Amino acid sequence: MSRLAKLTVTEAKLFLRDPIGWFFALVFPPLLLVILGSIPAFREPDAEIGGLRVIDLYVPIIVGLVLTMLAVSVLPSYLATYRERGILRRLSTTPVRPASLLLAQLAMGLTMAAVVVSLVVGIGVVAFGTAMPEQVVGFLAALVLTAAALYAVGFLVAAVAPSAKGAAGIGTVLFFPMMFFAGLWVPREAMPEVLRRIGDFTPLGAGVQALQDATNGAWPRPLHLAVLTAVMVGAGLAAAKLFRWE
Repeated sequence: MSRLAKLTVTEAKLFLRDPIGWFFALVFPPLLLVILGSIPAFREPDAEIGGLRVIDLYVPIIVGLVLTMLAVSVLPSYLATYRERGILRRLSTTPVRPASLLLAQLAMGLTMAAVVVSLVVGIGVVAFGTAMPEQVVGFLAALVLTAAALYAVGFLVAAVAPSAKGAAGIGTVLFFPMMFFAGLWVPREAMPEVLRRIGDFTPLGAGVQALQDATNGAWPRPLHLAVLTAVMVGAGLAAAKLFRWE
């Protein structure tokens, strides 16, 4: 096993020791889908949202929830904690460079995200009859870009947060508006036009809409892919410039 793989496994074990963290990142999203799918009205076609069912809309939203929890809530807190405790500085004196820890955190998060996203999509299809993505390539492209954009935001939060508590606070401040524009409380299709348009320029609003379009058989719109790419590049470059090891 490579050094990076060993470090990734170690980080995963440490993460799984935090019951609150792994519950909300790994267990809560599938559980939320089951709860929503158990509401009879959410399984009936609704003319106000184009004849779709509410549960059909929530699968991409909960996929976005998984990515946001891991990238914007979990990642910055862990990295800020490591910096605050001097772990990153001490790693710089060992064969395991600090950058390896960043890569291990990224590998751990993406692996867990892939598992939970697959579970969410599978539960939707098997339990509630939601459709598998008709545009598979478009869905995967949207998923990868959404994950990349959100992780770039997460690294930027970790870069500027003064402490672990600060990282948690910034992550929380970002989490709720991002999830709002993604449609967690009110599906995007039921939002007023002005809110949908604002959401189109947020990373999660663009990501969820791109996933929804691909699920329905259309290629994600260029606007949404452009927004995700811009966030990924902009936040990623800013994080690289501002990140402090100690």
